[in-house]
Amino acid sequence: MYPCEAHYLGRVPYAEALARQEALVAQRKRDETPDTLLLLEHPHVITLGRAANRANVLVDFADRVEQSVELFETGRGGDVTYHGPGQLVGYPIINLAPDRCDVRRYMRDIEEVLIRTAADFDVAAGRVAGLTGVWVGNEKLAAIGVRISRWVTMHGFALNVTTKLDYFRLIIPCGIADHGVTSLERILGMSLDMRDVARKVIRHFGEVFDRQIFEVNSHRSVSTGR
Repeated sequence: MYPCEAHYLGRVPYAEALARQEALVAQRKRDETPDTLLLLEHPHVITLGRAANRANVLVDFADRVEQSVELFETGRGGDVTYHGPGQLVGYPIINLAPDRCDVRRYMRDIEEVLIRTAADFDVAAGRVAGLTGVWVGNEKLAAIGVRISRWVTMHGFALNVTTKLDYFRLIIPCGIADHGVTSLERILGMSLDMRDVARKVIRHFGEVFDRQIFEVNSHRSVSTGR
């Protein structure tokens, strides 16, 4: 079982989180740092993947400025997505070599982590054939977009916890016009504590990826491995 540090960072601007990811990826490729899972929220931001169609951004520059929504082009896969407060974003920086060098498996494993997390709240989430992400019925609960270089991963997933879903009207999420989006709060009819959701994600990440997780914060480092 490989060690993996899990960091809950709170709300972090997108550019800052991206720079942190890039630094960790470079260090991980040189074996200077262990596998790492970053969990955080972003201020309002629209991100474009490598295959993004800009026509799926439905808001112009002036409207974005008025609503304090940033826009970034990224190196991840996928199309257009939105991140914002109330959404738990996860960035795994892990080395898939030597025994997990399979991109499809990696995507399915991330989905499994989030499906198990939703189940902890009695939400029956699952997959939709031909589509990436985690779904409840016809609505997307979590989006996934990753980049893998020399089998070291970056970018990751976004789980709608208490997200203000109106912001998804600014885009065609992931370029899919005929499916909606949802959140745990909307499904359950109640608010949730983000740290509690993060802890469940961390636990399931360790289980699915066979990692011994060390939760790291400013006060302590705690092993939560199986």
